[in-house]
Amino acid sequence: MTAPTHLAVLDDEVEITTLLSGYLHGQGFRVSQLHAGPALLELMASDPPALVLLDLGLPGEDGFAIARQLREHWRCGLVIVTGRGDAVDKVVGLEVGADDYVTKPFDLRELVARIKAVLRRMVPSEPGQATRPGAEEANLLHFARWELDTSARRLLDPNRREVALTTGEFDLLSTLATHPGRVLSRDFLLDATRGRDGGPFDRTIDVQIGRLRRKLEDDSNNPQIIKSVRGAGYILVPRIESGRA
Repeated sequence: MTAPTHLAVLDDEVEITTLLSGYLHGQGFRVSQLHAGPALLELMASDPPALVLLDLGLPGEDGFAIARQLREHWRCGLVIVTGRGDAVDKVVGLEVGADDYVTKPFDLRELVARIKAVLRRMVPSEPGQATRPGAEEANLLHFARWELDTSARRLLDPNRREVALTTGEFDLLSTLATHPGRVLSRDFLLDATRGRDGGPFDRTIDVQIGRLRRKLEDDSNNPQIIKSVRGAGYILVPRIESGRA
C-alpha cells in the first residue's frame, strides 16, 4: 500500500491546526501540526512533508522569511493560508515562491482541492508507466540553449546546471513552451496552471513571469525569452526544438 502523503500545518492557533489536521486526515493525508517556525525547520530536516500549509501571522516571526527558507533549502509544495487578504501580501507571498495563497475564512473542501492540485503538479510521470517509443525525447524541450524536461519537471541552464523552479513557475514555463510563438492571455495561463479564472486585480501570472525572467533572462528588465504583449498577455519568443540536444 502507498504511504499517505505527509502535510505540515504551521499556525499559531491550536484550534486551526487541530481542525485542519482532523479534516485532512479524513481525506487520507498524514498531518504534522506545528505552531512555530523553528519546529517546522526541525521537521523539514527529520521528516520532510510533501507540502506545507503556512500561516503568515505568526507572533514574533516573519512568515515570509520562513517561506523563503523553505524555497531556498527544500523542495516541497507551499500553500500560504492566512487572514491577510491584502493584495500586497498576496503578491509578496507569490514572489517568495508560494504555489497558492488561501485567505481565511476558507472552505475546507476548496482548500483540499487546492492542495491536491499543487501535489498533482509536483509529481512527474509515474515510474514504470508504459511510454510509446520516442516519448521520452518528446518531453525534452530546448529553447535558447535551455532544456525543459516536462516529464521529470526539470529545467537545465545552458551550462547543464539544474535551476530550481517552484511548481507554479514550472507549470507556467511548460505552458508557454508548449505554445511557442503564441501570445497567451493571463486568463488562459491562469486556467492552464491553476485551473481557475482570475479577477481583474489578480497578479498571480505577472508575479510568476517576473520570477521566471529573473531566472531565465540575462537582463530581466529587457527580456528576450518571455516577452509581454501589451493588453494581450505573454509569449515565449525562441524557437522550440524537441528531443535530445
